[in-house]
Amino acid sequence: MAFPVAMRDQYKNDIKAIQDQGIFKQERYIHSAQAADIEVEFPTGSKLKKVINMCANNYLGLSSHPDVVQAAHDGLDTRGYGMSSVRFICGTQDIHRELENRMSEFLGTEDTILFPSCMDANAGVFEAILGEDDVMISDRLVHASIIDGIRLCSAMHDTFKHSNMDHLEKKLQLHENKRNKVVITDGVFSMDGDTAKLDEMVALCEKYGAMLFVDESHSSGFIGKTGRGTHEQYGVLGKVDIITTTFGKALGGASGGCVSGRKELVEMCRQKARPYLFSNTIAPVVVSGVLKVMEILSKSTERRDKLEANSDYWRKGLIDAGFVLRPGDTPIVPVMLFNAKLAQDVSRDLYDEGIYAIGFFFPVVPKGAARIRTQISAGHERHHLDKALDAFIKVGKKYDILGKTKQEIIEMYGM
Repeated sequence: MAFPVAMRDQYKNDIKAIQDQGIFKQERYIHSAQAADIEVEFPTGSKLKKVINMCANNYLGLSSHPDVVQAAHDGLDTRGYGMSSVRFICGTQDIHRELENRMSEFLGTEDTILFPSCMDANAGVFEAILGEDDVMISDRLVHASIIDGIRLCSAMHDTFKHSNMDHLEKKLQLHENKRNKVVITDGVFSMDGDTAKLDEMVALCEKYGAMLFVDESHSSGFIGKTGRGTHEQYGVLGKVDIITTTFGKALGGASGGCVSGRKELVEMCRQKARPYLFSNTIAPVVVSGVLKVMEILSKSTERRDKLEANSDYWRKGLIDAGFVLRPGDTPIVPVMLFNAKLAQDVSRDLYDEGIYAIGFFFPVVPKGAARIRTQISAGHERHHLDKALDAFIKVGKKYDILGKTKQEIIEMYGM
């Protein structure tokens, strides 16, 4: 069937409108392995440019670690390229269960089930464990994948103001008569870099007989004394009922995710979660790589400790330079610009200075909250951070935003 001309013209006009606003998203093509130093083609057809990557989820610098790469090779040689099946038919190998057991041990949970991604885990878990007589109460800033999973579930949905425990308690009181109640939050909020108050949330859930769900994608491997996540940082290991996390960030950076938690809840996912039942198994090469990552993390906290030091250094440098930052103590350090076009312009100029950092704006973040989200890695050395700071300061001076308040920047550039 031909694409109707009127429909084609409509979409062309929609695309042009985005371009005219100066907020058109363009892909950059990396011609190297993921690392602190990368080679990028941007725009398409341009000569390759060597830049420092300041926006990857490669928190522990393990995406290209030689031992992880070798483990992936070994997995390819011994278990093949792919499973050509879902888990419950003929898609489960011994290494899949081995990884599930390793994750349960690492996260301090009773059982774990693997998914093709954490987005799939979040898409499948709520529908599998909840029904029409239940309620989901989520922080208003939870990740988009959690929102998508909530939409697929027949349970009632309500929200509480971001990290506002008084408001959460009121919502728990409001829904006290529901059969099952689940409080839903990110461990680390990916756009702002702040952490959920899990100790207070656990106490409220215990008080009102609710379950607690935490997405630890931006904390697994590096938050907490031994990197187990925000539930370790807040002293509630073993008290979170459902944890989802990813292998696509600190834990190797490839793909895959999991649901981990109470044995009965994990079993319900195994029986009913649609992304698990109808998606191919995580490739053996990925599972083998993640198993090696878990081995590396079990031997030392060196990478986690270096990441913490790098993050503190980077945040202090930006604050001293006069940028407006979101408060936090994680490797996610958003530089607030408030205007979408300004975020794009700053990102472009940083690239010209050899720094790869992307502008974020609506609908990825709320309107008027545009930013450059920087993400620090254990793969960064001090010279990377110093060069990036120099570039940020140079570009900040160009746009006259150093030392300016939020209101002053908005008055200059609008929202």
